[in-house]
This record gives sequence, structure tokens and C-alpha cells, in this order.
Amino acid sequence: MGKGRITIPTDAGFVEETKKIMKEWGADAVRDCDGTTLPANASELADKVYNTYFVIRGDYDWAMANKDEWQHVYLLSGFCTASSDTLKIRLMDGYFEQQVKPDFASDPKKYWEVIDRTTGRLLDPAEWDFDEREGTVTVKKAELFHDYTVSFLAISLWDPVHMYNSITNGWTEKKHIMYDPFYPKTAKYIREHLADWCDKHPETSVVRFTTFLYQFSLVFNDKGKEKNVNWFGYSMAVSPRMLDAFEKEYGYKMRAEYLIEAGRYDSSFNVPTKQYLDYMAFIEKFVCDTIKDLVKITHEKKKEAMMFLGDCWIGCEPYGEYFSELGLDAIVGSVGGGVTVRMLSDVEGVRYREGRMLPYFFPDTFFEGNEKAAVDELNRNWMTARRAMLRNPLDRIGFGGYLALAAKFHSFMKRASEICEEFRVLYDNVKGKSPKNFLTVGILNAWGKKRSWMCYMVAHELWYQQIYSYQGILEALSGLPVDVRFISFEDIRKGVPADIDVIINAGDAGTSWSGGANWLDEEIVTSVRKFVWNGGGFIGVGEPTAADANGKFFQLRDVLGVDKEIGFTLSEDKYNLTAKKGHFITEDLSSLPDYGEGMKNIYAMNGTDVLDIRFDAGHMRGVNTGEVKMAVHSYGKGRAFYAAGLPYSFENARLLYRAMLYTAGKEDSLRRAFSSNVLTDCGYYADKDVYAVINNSADAQKTDVYDIKGNKIVLNLKGGELVWLDGKDFPSAE
Repeated sequence: MGKGRITIPTDAGFVEETKKIMKEWGADAVRDCDGTTLPANASELADKVYNTYFVIRGDYDWAMANKDEWQHVYLLSGFCTASSDTLKIRLMDGYFEQQVKPDFASDPKKYWEVIDRTTGRLLDPAEWDFDEREGTVTVKKAELFHDYTVSFLAISLWDPVHMYNSITNGWTEKKHIMYDPFYPKTAKYIREHLADWCDKHPETSVVRFTTFLYQFSLVFNDKGKEKNVNWFGYSMAVSPRMLDAFEKEYGYKMRAEYLIEAGRYDSSFNVPTKQYLDYMAFIEKFVCDTIKDLVKITHEKKKEAMMFLGDCWIGCEPYGEYFSELGLDAIVGSVGGGVTVRMLSDVEGVRYREGRMLPYFFPDTFFEGNEKAAVDELNRNWMTARRAMLRNPLDRIGFGGYLALAAKFHSFMKRASEICEEFRVLYDNVKGKSPKNFLTVGILNAWGKKRSWMCYMVAHELWYQQIYSYQGILEALSGLPVDVRFISFEDIRKGVPADIDVIINAGDAGTSWSGGANWLDEEIVTSVRKFVWNGGGFIGVGEPTAADANGKFFQLRDVLGVDKEIGFTLSEDKYNLTAKKGHFITEDLSSLPDYGEGMKNIYAMNGTDVLDIRFDAGHMRGVNTGEVKMAVHSYGKGRAFYAAGLPYSFENARLLYRAMLYTAGKEDSLRRAFSSNVLTDCGYYADKDVYAVINNSADAQKTDVYDIKGNKIVLNLKGGELVWLDGKDFPSAE
């Protein structure tokens, strides 16, 4: 058993047991967690002691003494229809009164908006009144049977993460109230408090900032359940002082509507407006300037500064323009799979990156009779993450929660120990040894680099029915031998970067991921056409290049070879209804692909090779109703591939890899550093002439493994096994 690169939770009442587990797992760091306290002698337990630190919450007395500097959030009332010429709207209907309350003290006529949602008209402040006692807004001359909303500033009364844990786990400590460092007293206080806290915690070697200044949008309903969760939302990074400062700097008013967006709020699925991007930049600069000061204080106190990528991370964009200037030592986040591994491991500007593995040691998993399920979750989490780590490993892994709960599950503890050792070996063999990549793929959407590995997320990496068919693309890419870049429409306006082999555009029509009105931009469409015509590859999934205009729905249907029937061309029969068999892309499929939620009403243009098409009962009646699910099309020297959806699976990951090679014209690269069995993956590290072959399944697998020159050996892998091979293990070509 080696030692190092492992962090485990501890508690003041579990010291001796912690020492034993640290030895068994080779851990070198301990941490506290929600609901636990570090032991007084924590520095004697480990080389590193992480201590959770809250910048803008946790000091109840200070918060109560400075109520004028509490944080705010923009909220939207319910949609209310006028049945008379006077309409009274109750602001807090549907909201949790322990979390938020309307801010009537900060001139509602200045910061609030009442909008006729039937016409979209913004009402003049003279057309409505407010009543603080009733908690209402009254529209004085409402249009009959028009619906109205109120966008209002509310004061945050209870930090939503602390509130959630208190409700869920029955915590009884005083509420954590968020104070706003955009106000002068709080700005001074958070700096002084950090310095004082560091002095009072000499045992702490790593300050684990959880996180910095502003919480992602997390609002609860009147039942105390989550109402709106947006892991990227800036609607809680707002205050009267902030809005005034923005207007002074940018020369225009930051309207509530720019954040609330008609009740959809500032979802990353929205194509970002100029106003929203301006506000993000404004908040990001302030947050990062403040973080620099906090990091400087931390370093002056001879401690490391670690950022938790979660909770109050808004404004501290890890792929933003300021992040590398912060001076942070580390970043840590929860690992849900390969996507979140890469989201962390690809971050630049820190010395090390850490992933918190699953399951979390909480009672919802670690209860009597659930040991096998806990081990199964651990194995799934590790094997999914491991694919991505072979491309770019994290520097550390760890666990969180109540160690005393997990310690009761002996088979879990044993398996966790094995994973810790396997991770260390993987890291030693892979870190700094650039894996062989066979092409460069650009993920094209409206956000570009800012949302690297963050596309299709709502609340971190949770599963959503509407997006798993797209999220699977990133999960597959996280462990494939390709270089992945996230590019925006502005990045390609004057031409696609020369080092990109394949562009992927995937998402529902109108969303930021597909692109919306960007596809009506002459420079954009001609840039992509030129790229493919000259030999580039283009992959579209779902509703790529979608914008209904100019007689077509997919604006690049000439490139893709497919379009979507939206009802206007039903009078034009479609005859390309025969699927081609035996294509390069589909060779590894043992059955028809899984398209997830898929896409209906896609048809193929003439000259397109249909790879899969489905028929309904209408076809049996002589009507051409075939729905194309997969197709390829040549365009000049280049090629395009279309799929109705690609949720993550082993076969779909292989399908995507083959599609990328095919569209890029690099089919000859397939059997190079390659494992034939779709349940396995292979990585090659030329620096050491070493190959890693992994079995991603729990069952034994047999596979052909090819070296970088195409020489083959046969391997038999145990369930979940990772095998390291030397270049000399392969036979020389005859």
C-alpha cells in the first residue's frame, strides 16, 4: 500500500478509528464536513488538514448586527390574470418565507418591474402601487384578461445550502445568513475575519473555501422544497448597491428582466444576451478581485487556499478570464462521472485538483442492510471517472461525510482502499505523460470556453430526461483519445481554427447549445460550410444548426444532409428511406443504437446515406413517414454525421469515436492504441511507451488490443480491471 493523494473526513469523536483508516487507505489528508468538527489534534493525524471556511456566512451575531448588508435575490411572482381593472399580486405566493422576503426598503419603483406578459410591455412605475404590510403589488388599470408578473428584489434570510441541510438532517444550530461583500462593512469584515480565523486555527494547513461570495441560484417553494435550481445562475448575485454600480460603469440599467428572463431565469440553456454577459463580467471582476485579497491573506498566514467548485462559486468562473490570476493553490469538486473529472482536471491556474468521490458518507446511503448498494455505487463512480482520468487525471481524490458511518461497512472500506491504491498507480503512470490523441474536436455552442465540460447541466451533473441524450456526448468524449475544445460562435466567425478536425453541434432548437439565432448569421454559416467543404468534419445531434428561416429548419441541412419536418413541407414527399448496411461508423454495434429521447420527424435529403431509419404505422398505409435516426453525408472534401441523440453507453461512445474519425477522414487511425471490445478503453503514453487498458464493466471481458503501430495482442480482463502494458508486450509487425 502506497501513501498520499487521498483525503478522508474525520470527526472529533472518531480520532483513533481515523488513524487506522488513514493507514489502510494510504491517506495523507483529513477534512471536516457539514455537521462534523475537526479534532483538536488534527495536525497529528495527517500531512494536510483541510478546514471548511465560509466567507459570507456562519457568523450569526455579526449578521444580525448588520442587517443592512444582507444578500439579495431577484425573484418573479406568479403569473396573475386580471379579471377586473384592478389586479392585486401577492409576491410571496409559492416561496418559502423562512428563506426570502421582499425588500420594500430599497425603492421598489426603482428596482422592481411589473410586466404585462400578454403583450410584453413594461409598466411605468406610476401604473402600480405596493403594500409592504400585505406583501402585494397592485396594478391600477389592468387590461382585462391579460396576465402580469412582478420582478422583485428580495432579501435572503437563510443560506439555502445550510437551510437544506438543516431541514434534511434536523440541524438545530442558528441559521447561516449571507452577508454581501459589495457593501463596505462586510467587505472589511470578511478580510479581517479570515486573518483572525487563520490565527485561531494553527492546525489547519488548507483553507477549504466553501466557496466565496455568491450562491448559485437556489430558491425554495412554500413547502420547503427546491423551486428553482440553476447551478450557473447569477440571480442571487444582486443588490441595490450592485445594480447602481453596474449602471454607472456600463452606462445602462441592469433590468430585472435580464436575469429573470420571463420566468426562465438566467439558465445557461438560454442564448446569452449582451446585457447578461455584461453583468456576468461585472460580477466576475468584483468577485475575483476580492478572492485575490482572500488568497493573499491565506498565504500570509502560511496556509493553502482551496476552492470548492460548488455552493457560492458564482463569479469565480474556473474557465473565465480571471481565474488563473487568483493565486489559488487548489480546486476541489464532486465527481459524478467523467464529465466532472474533466471539468476539474482541465482547470488551469492551480497547483492541484481534487475530486470528491461518491457515495457521500451520509445516512441516506450508509444504513443497515445497504452495504452492497454502497459498494456498487462506489464501483460505478470510480469506473466511470477512471475513463476520464486516463486522459487527464485529478491530482487527488477524497471522500466526504461521516466516516463513522462508512466504517461499519467492511466490504466498502476494503474496496475503497483498493481504489485509493489503483488511483495512485494510475496517477504515477499518467500525470504529465500526454496521452495520444488522434484528432481535435470543437464543441460549438453559444458559451464556448466559459462552459467547458459544463454544457447540458442544470444542477451539477444530475440526470434530466430532456438532456441526457446530449450529456452523453461529453461523457463519451471525457474518456476518448481526442483533444476536446469548447468554442463559441464568435470563435469561428472569421474561420474555424486550423487545428480543429471535427465540430460537434448538439442540442434542442433555440437553446444555447444548438445556437438559436446564431445560425441566421451569414458569417457563421459560411464559415462552417467552408470548413467542411475543405475537408473538415461536422457532427450534429438532436436539432443542430436549427433556426426556422429561409425555407429550412436546419440552416446547414446542405452540410448535414438532413432536415426536420415542422409541418410546412408535408406536401413534398421524401423518398430517401432505405438504410445503408455495413458502414464504418456502425461496425461495432451489436444492436440498434440507443438514441435516448431521440428526435422525431427528421428526413434525409437526396444523396445522403441513411444509416438508421424508423417507421410508424403510417408507412404501412403507403405514406412516406420514415424518421431518420442516423445518417452521413459528403460535402466537398468533408463529411457530416447526424444522430437523433447519443446518451452515454459503451456502444454509443464507440459509435461517436468512429463518427469523428470518419467525418475527419481519419479512419486509418482506428486500430491504433485501441481496444476492440466496446466495454474496454485503451490509452497510450508515448513518453513512457506505456499502454493502459481498462475494463469498464463488472464482468470479465476478452478484447483485442492494438499498439500505436497496429500490432495486436489478446487480453482477458477481470471485471473492472486496469492493466498496464509496455510497448515490448506487443509483437513486431512481420
